[in-house]
Amino acid sequence: MQNDNLQYKLFNYLKEQLPARLSLINELCDLLNLSPDSVYRRIRGEKELTLTELKKICVHYQLSLDHLLQIHTDAVLFNAPETNGLSSDFDEYLKDMLTQFKYFNSFDKREMNYLCKDSTLWNFYLFPELAAFKTFFWSKTINKHSDLYDKAFSYEEFPYTECFKTGQQILREYNKIPSLELWNRESLHSTINQIAYYRDAGNFKTNADFELVLASFHKMIDHLKLQTEKGVKFMPGDPDVSYKAPVQFYVNELILGNNTMVITLDNEILTMVSYSVLHYLFTKNAKFSSKVLESFETLLSRSTLISRSGEKERNRFFNMLRQKINAVRNWQHLAQE
Repeated sequence: MQNDNLQYKLFNYLKEQLPARLSLINELCDLLNLSPDSVYRRIRGEKELTLTELKKICVHYQLSLDHLLQIHTDAVLFNAPETNGLSSDFDEYLKDMLTQFKYFNSFDKREMNYLCKDSTLWNFYLFPELAAFKTFFWSKTINKHSDLYDKAFSYEEFPYTECFKTGQQILREYNKIPSLELWNRESLHSTINQIAYYRDAGNFKTNADFELVLASFHKMIDHLKLQTEKGVKFMPGDPDVSYKAPVQFYVNELILGNNTMVITLDNEILTMVSYSVLHYLFTKNAKFSSKVLESFETLLSRSTLISRSGEKERNRFFNMLRQKINAVRNWQHLAQE
């Protein structure tokens, strides 16, 4: 690595990406097990980085060596932390997500663009009953938790209080991030299908549990509608003075994409793409992120803004969601007659 070029660019890049509160010198001292003087000599170009040191830096900061060496290929480096055998316990999954959001909020400038095939996961933690059902569903049906194999959902038996608390913390962190969200008519359809499937399969312990979940679902829809009316994100019951970051809420009735986030953090762009239902691939590849943002802008040009303005379209969208939820309840009542 040439001291007057690539090594300088590497350290300059790291300085730009770190939150202002962190010291690059201290970070590298800990990472490379070097003294401050040794780190300074590498930053000034007086001492070349070894391949071992370069590898440690690339792994720790999730950097592509191709990008650093300016090798032009179509390859994009993604990070997939869930492939490392992490715990399948859902509370641990949520705690990892909370850590990620706290990291986002360590930057002065932050902005999120979210293409929602499904509702953002944290919205399901606005109210405890729906949060408990979704946690039970994900734990039993997606993660195949052995303790739940022959269990039916009961809010009394499976309140998942700790998961709900962690989910609420995620929401509070999310509420600090200005965001632009692009939804479609199917963004909550998977959850409606999950409730209907559990009802048909006898996976609600009592009809009262079924009704609790539907009522909680309606509360979530009402809260999302209130946020779009005001154009800001906040927790249920918060007074006006506690309103957090602005949200722009768009609806696209033509395109059903996947769950993709593009997050700007000071001078860094992070793209997250969903896979295997609950998990995300991460990349800091600027060219990839630019391509995703370009596609996002194209979709926005064919979408309708329903936050603050667009009352007619806003009412139509949320009324449609309520009708779909009510259809599940009405089918249940007809089946009992």
